[in-house]
Amino acid sequence: MTHILDNSALDTLFRTARTYNNWQKKDVPDDLLHRVFDLMKWAPTSVNCSPFRAVFVKSEAEKAKLLPLVDKGNLVKTQSAPVTAIFAFDHEFYTHLPRLFPHTDAKSWFTGNSALADETAWRNGTLQAAYFMMAARALGLDCGPMSGFDKDGAKKVFFPDQNVTVNFLCNLGYGDPASVYPRSPRFDFADVCRIV
Repeated sequence: MTHILDNSALDTLFRTARTYNNWQKKDVPDDLLHRVFDLMKWAPTSVNCSPFRAVFVKSEAEKAKLLPLVDKGNLVKTQSAPVTAIFAFDHEFYTHLPRLFPHTDAKSWFTGNSALADETAWRNGTLQAAYFMMAARALGLDCGPMSGFDKDGAKKVFFPDQNVTVNFLCNLGYGDPASVYPRSPRFDFADVCRIV
């Protein structure tokens, strides 16, 4: 069944979605992060590989470990965010394929083929992080995705025993509308696309 979202939903997900730089002093409950994940997890990945991994930094003690890893230009916005998600992807995702993709032996496609595993992890982990942001917006949160941090340091501190690559950070919460820049231009279809 095909269902087209109404304009209000499309605005929330795309047209009025912004990258926030400052945040209202309003808590993001843990159960809301669970709800966002439980929505995001249904979006597709190749062979249901699901390499997305995340740490949601909320406490002052854990923020104190993260902030020294963040570039100066991202420091204030990260400090004021109720939650900073550290999005990563698991290079050994394929060990879970017997559970996640049980109808064939997909694990064997990746075992011993690190180039294929790494590319699959990167692509699908990045997709899932984007899906997470869409789900967060759909459930009322604002997002502030960013690079500009020490990825290796974040891996050592927050994923010390996992074979993951940290991808990017995303501040989550209820954004301060005064903190967004004026909307920048976008390409038109003809600028970047062809139909052949």
